[in-house]
Amino acid sequence: MSELNEKTPLLEVRNLRKLFPGKSSFMKKDKAWIKAVDGVSFKLDAKETLGVVGESGCGKSTMGRSVLRLIEPTEGEILYKGKDFTKASGQELRKMRADMQIIFQDPYASLNPRMTVGEIIAEPLNIQKRYKTKEETRAHVLKVMEVVGLNTKYYNRYPHEFSGGQRQRIGIARAIVLNPSLVVCDEPVSALDVSIQSQVLNLLRQLQQSMGMAYIFISHNLSVIKHISDRVMVMYLGHVVELADKNELFDHPSHPYTQALLSAIPVPERHSKRKKILLQGDLPSPANPPSGCIFHTRCFMAQEICSSQKPELKDVGNGHLCACHFCGGSCTENDKKEN
Repeated sequence: MSELNEKTPLLEVRNLRKLFPGKSSFMKKDKAWIKAVDGVSFKLDAKETLGVVGESGCGKSTMGRSVLRLIEPTEGEILYKGKDFTKASGQELRKMRADMQIIFQDPYASLNPRMTVGEIIAEPLNIQKRYKTKEETRAHVLKVMEVVGLNTKYYNRYPHEFSGGQRQRIGIARAIVLNPSLVVCDEPVSALDVSIQSQVLNLLRQLQQSMGMAYIFISHNLSVIKHISDRVMVMYLGHVVELADKNELFDHPSHPYTQALLSAIPVPERHSKRKKILLQGDLPSPANPPSGCIFHTRCFMAQEICSSQKPELKDVGNGHLCACHFCGGSCTENDKKEN
């Protein structure tokens, strides 16, 4: 794998799209294509954490899996260390995939119940043929188990003998055993108790500092995103609506959808200065998204232009990207009511 220079991002995604065939209409013979991811673009630097947030069904997980080609993208380019990952095949694809791993959301379903912990963690090493002997493989697996906080005496135990937090540590061990440069974390703590969540998040940060990995961290929990991310990307109905530095986005949210999400973070009333924004209506169907701005059907700032023209993802200052006709403007919920 080629080394990065200072100007080359670790990962660059350009206009990524993933469509799924839907049910055919009774009146129409053509299938209704479900636009799970529709034109997503972003860059990720080495050792950086990009948090991805949005409602359930907005395309976060589909985007993450498409980046790794666990599901094949419909369109778009994925440049990894300057090479087009979408065109890789055979031995080259296998070599590139060794450097890109994933931690799944469900620690119960993501582990093979018929394999021992040692076999699960060793499987990537065996597929990539990293070691010639079983003894070398075992020694490396035991070392990784210690790194993620698993007792090495559990080497021959099966997944059902562990708690949810321990199972997720097994999943993390499997993801880092090949020493990857990029890890997609697909809601890795959402299925865990709150006390265990903090332990796993701290472990992920420690591993990032010691191993120099970059994360795409997918979550619907804004508090988790704020804790672990360097930059935050907000998705809605398969589109990127805002992308900015973590502190910039939380302190100065530009897109009305981001403002609504942040207003929903639970805080004690005596400390709350931000008015809650209640979105109207239901999430539109990705098979038939609204024209113009995809958020205009639920937006408190929506005006006539929003239903007819699609806003571009533009820089509103300091690298803060926003896809709204009124980003950087003064229009607020009160202004909308007055109009």
